[in-house]
Amino acid sequence: MEGLLEQIDPLDARQFYIAVKRLADSLSYGTDKSPFLGSGLEFFQSRPYQEGDPIKSIDWRVTARTGKLFIKEYETPKRLPCYLLIDTSASMMISSTAKSKYALALHIAGGLAFACLERVSPVGVLGVGETDLRIHPSLSKDQVMQWLVRLRRFRYDEQTTIGQRVAEFSPSLKNRALIIVLSDLHDPKAVPALKQLSQMHDTVVIQFQDPAETGLRGAGLMRAREAETGSDFVTHGRQVWLDQEQIDFQLKRSGIDHLLIETDEPFVPRLRQFFSSRNILSRGSR
Repeated sequence: MEGLLEQIDPLDARQFYIAVKRLADSLSYGTDKSPFLGSGLEFFQSRPYQEGDPIKSIDWRVTARTGKLFIKEYETPKRLPCYLLIDTSASMMISSTAKSKYALALHIAGGLAFACLERVSPVGVLGVGETDLRIHPSLSKDQVMQWLVRLRRFRYDEQTTIGQRVAEFSPSLKNRALIIVLSDLHDPKAVPALKQLSQMHDTVVIQFQDPAETGLRGAGLMRAREAETGSDFVTHGRQVWLDQEQIDFQLKRSGIDHLLIETDEPFVPRLRQFFSSRNILSRGSR
């Protein structure tokens, strides 16, 4: 019941700028904005001098204009770690197109990982199938290649555990993080768990959909077997497997950015626009 992807060609990371919507609170130096003021590079404001402030921080222009001592304050850059939650379950392997949802997810995950490293965001990985995979965030390109090679191997009978994995994973996050989920969301517990996760973390969902999931034209009643549980069932070829409108509504209502990628459609321009449109902090929002 095992399979192997022949190769994984990561998406070109140079095409992307992954913007964030949350302020970082990690103590490690990086390129993200944070709620802290200190010895950063970007000027934030001037404030009245207080006893003990360094003389070298005096804002001489404001001081000369007002006749009172003022101090320059700078925004301290921090970094926001990124976790890629990759669905390794059996439903991701089924495909009616040249590339399965799983192959496409790894293709995109590799590109997103390298794009995060370019912006000094350490990258970690969590498998949200039955595969026991958890990689702690780091800035190592070698580590990215290692988990990509490891994920080439998969099983055709693995169940979805997004809801359970997210519920177990969330309490272990001590600082804010960027969470990018790559899944087809074939787990009823997935959306409720992600809604709770998004209350503390910048959460993004990239959902994959195969054309067969929206119905098979010309197909009547058929007998089938559910890949993840092995149970047999009878269905109609026009049956829709997910209530996509409800998923869209629930994620949007929770402030989770959501992109649906169909495996038979071009996606790179949409993915690029999707991440660049999240660039709220660069416009001065705090």
